[in-house]
Amino acid sequence: MAGPTHHALARPEFDEGPKILIAVAPYYKDIADNLLAGAMAEIEAAGGSSEVVELPGALELPSAIGIAARMGDYDGFVALGCVIRGETTHYDTVCNDSSRGLTLLGLQGICIGNGILTVENYEQAAVRADPQGQNKGGGAAAAALHLVALARRMGRKDKGLGFTASRLSGEG
Repeated sequence: MAGPTHHALARPEFDEGPKILIAVAPYYKDIADNLLAGAMAEIEAAGGSSEVVELPGALELPSAIGIAARMGDYDGFVALGCVIRGETTHYDTVCNDSSRGLTLLGLQGICIGNGILTVENYEQAAVRADPQGQNKGGGAAAAALHLVALARRMGRKDKGLGFTASRLSGEG
C-alpha cells in the first residue's frame, strides 16, 4: 500500500523580490541552523532577501514579529524554532501559545510562515529540519512567500480611503 502523497505549490514569482524577516529561536542550535538554512535558500530562490533576528525561545517569536511588522519595513516573516516534549505541561503551553500568537498576527494581514517544530523527540526534529529532508524551514519560508504574493496580487492601487482630494476641497 502506497503512502500519502504531498503536493507543493510552485514557487511564487515576484517583479520585485520581497524582504523577509526570519525570527529564530536557537534553543536547539543545530535544529535551528538547519531550519534557517532551508528558509534562507527558499527566499533566495524566489529572488527575495532576508534578515535574521534571534530570540530566546518560541514564545518570543510572535512578539518579535509583531514589533517588526509595526516598526520595520518587511513584506513577510518566518518564525523558526523547535519545541520538544518534556516531562511537564510547559510543552503544551509553548506549542499552543506560540502558534496562537502567530495565527492572530496572520489574521491581521501579516504574511507569516510558521516553522516552529513541535515534536516528541530530537530525532523527529532532526528529520523535519534537514534541508535535504523534510525541509520545514524552507516550507515555512514558502508559506510566507505565497502570502506575500497573495497580498501583492490583492492590493489595489485605486483602493483609497473613500474620498478624493477634489471632494475635500469642495470641488467634487
